[in-house]
Amino acid sequence: MEVNGQNAILCYFCIVNLAALLIYGWDKLCAKMNRWRVPEVVLLAFAAIGGSLGAMIAMQIFRHKTQHLKFKFGVPIIFILQIALLAAAVTW
Repeated sequence: MEVNGQNAILCYFCIVNLAALLIYGWDKLCAKMNRWRVPEVVLLAFAAIGGSLGAMIAMQIFRHKTQHLKFKFGVPIIFILQIALLAAAVTW
């Protein structure tokens, strides 16, 4: 398989979204077990670096952070901004 820019970007987004999903799931498990939690800034950072779709899916699957306003509205806003940037980059 030839690695080009598009394949590299696709791989990056797959990895970062899977990582976001797993980290949100891990944080939910830690919350249930009353253990050390993943800092909110880390959860939001994974959304910001391209994992917003994985974060939104994890929020629904694990029912985690769905009532916190910065997650309830912040993650979808990050997702919309990322889609807009991606669309602008593709058409540019």
